[in-house]
Amino acid sequence: MLRRRRPPLFSFLAKSLSSSSSQEIPTLYSFLQPSIFALRTTKPPQTPQPPPSADPSPPTGKTLTPEDASALESAVLSAVQSSRTDDAWKSFKSLASFPRIPSPDVADSLVAHLASLRDRQNLKRAFAAAVFLLERRPGALSHASLEALLRAMDSADAAAPALALVRSMLKNRAFPPFASWGPFLIRITKRNGCFDAFLRVFEETCRLALDEKVESMKPDMISCNEVLDGCCRELGSVADAERVLKLMSTMGLSPDLQSFGSLAFLYAFRGLENRIVELDNLMDALNFSNKMIYFKNLISGYMKAGSFELVSSVILRALKERHDSTSYVLDEETCREVVKGFADGGRIKDLAGLIIEAQELESSQQSVEVDRSVGFLIVNACVGLDHLDKAHSILDEMNAQGASVGLGVYSSILKAYCKEQRTAEAAQLVTEISGAGLQLDSSSYDALIDASMSTQDFQSAFSLFRDMREARIADLKTSYLTIMTGLTENNRPELMASFLDTVVDDPRIEIATHDWNSTIHAFCKVGRFEDARRTYRRMLFLRYQPNNQTYLSLINGYVSAEKYFSVLLLWTDIRKKDFVQFDHGLVDAFLYAMVKGGFFDAAMQVVEKAQELKIFIDKWRHKQAFMEKHKKLRVAKLRWRNFRKMEALIAFKNWAGLSA
Repeated sequence: MLRRRRPPLFSFLAKSLSSSSSQEIPTLYSFLQPSIFALRTTKPPQTPQPPPSADPSPPTGKTLTPEDASALESAVLSAVQSSRTDDAWKSFKSLASFPRIPSPDVADSLVAHLASLRDRQNLKRAFAAAVFLLERRPGALSHASLEALLRAMDSADAAAPALALVRSMLKNRAFPPFASWGPFLIRITKRNGCFDAFLRVFEETCRLALDEKVESMKPDMISCNEVLDGCCRELGSVADAERVLKLMSTMGLSPDLQSFGSLAFLYAFRGLENRIVELDNLMDALNFSNKMIYFKNLISGYMKAGSFELVSSVILRALKERHDSTSYVLDEETCREVVKGFADGGRIKDLAGLIIEAQELESSQQSVEVDRSVGFLIVNACVGLDHLDKAHSILDEMNAQGASVGLGVYSSILKAYCKEQRTAEAAQLVTEISGAGLQLDSSSYDALIDASMSTQDFQSAFSLFRDMREARIADLKTSYLTIMTGLTENNRPELMASFLDTVVDDPRIEIATHDWNSTIHAFCKVGRFEDARRTYRRMLFLRYQPNNQTYLSLINGYVSAEKYFSVLLLWTDIRKKDFVQFDHGLVDAFLYAMVKGGFFDAAMQVVEKAQELKIFIDKWRHKQAFMEKHKKLRVAKLRWRNFRKMEALIAFKNWAGLSA
């Protein structure tokens, strides 16, 4: 954009600080008048009216004594510490009405406190106090306080006061490092359309760094590039941009890719083709092999100028010069910019033509991934801008021109249909893709399967997954997980088990113990314990090693249905297996089930296992389980029926602390 007038300083400042003179009260402080910050005039100031007796200020006509100054400074610090902002400001005004300058501690505390509040009134106060202190004694404020105030102005989007503050700093030779304030000021002036005013400040800081050797004022490469970019994009000024380049060179900073990108935008926007050729040749001479940033900026410049034919030529050139077929020619932001410009200008036919030419170039390049193709990127940008109709119009236009349509064009539209669960349109598009002799890629299959699972169309998902396998798609993981997750969430363990059986031998799918655990848990959750046991046996047969979660799912399921004998069989099966990693949770679950089921012999085996592995057991829980289930069980009744069970019962009661 071209130069714009600076907005007034806040909404309450009529002139910038630079317009004030020593012979007049500057309107910069008009919001405070009658102001304690008015600069001295040639006429002696009028004698102020005596303050009320309650006012803590020293009496009029009395010189400020060290004791008075100390009291006022203490009052400022105390008020700041207790967040009594109005009291702090009142004491500071009293202190500042005398020739004595507040101490750095007081100045820093007050300005930092006022800036931290971030409201309009206190930001005004902080600004006025800072400018006053800079005028009276530049060293009174620390760099940290000035930076804090500029940060607050950045947050408040107060560009003009920030500029005025920095001008005051420079005028009064207070030189905090450029890095502590420059980036804020660049950002805020760009946002508010007053970057041209900042440019003058930038030139002054460069002069200080070069002529007066004030090293702290020297901007770094990143800031210089931001300033150059502002000249190119905000101001659109070739003269300003090239003046900044000259300053960079004088400071020993060489242009980099970012610098060339900004210039490319400017020259393209201004239609300076000779400069673009010079820039191109210079980049070659400096061995910049990757020009994608340069191309991106050329495209943006031509788009702003409405030069659509040149946009297409740059995209095709970028495609020819792409060194890596897996890299992107355009980024998402540039694609959206291109699509929006062409679509808003009614140039769908031109977009289709661009894709056709790009497809011809891509066909000669090795293994260009679908989502890296120009067709995909353009159509995907249409979809991202909610222009699905325009995306389909591009497809229709390509068909009308008799061009072969690449998978990249179809893929993005297909995924959009899937996302919106427009399954009928998606199915029709799949038919078109197959009719064109194209093979869906893994991401397209993933989208179709996800849409099928979302609508609980499980058979379609299975069929699509089977097609993926038959098409020798290498990456099956995403769709496999989508199916397993969907079946788990919908409590369909029988389909999970069946699906596992069909894919278990496929080396492209990494089936692990947790997949079997999920199936077992799902069966137990719906009370299908025989199917859970069968899945467990199938798991063992295929040499998948169960873990504690496998056993806990089975135990908890059996206990919930009071199938304690099934837990006993499981314990008998695994208690001497070396691969079982018994921990507190597993031992406790087994013991609880054995007690509830009245299998005290097995219960004592679990206790012995816990003692052997030094695993602590909470006896109270199992004592409660016994009392709930076997409170009326007596040893005498077992003596003549089952001597071994009697011994086990006695042993358990002794262990649990129950009377035998």
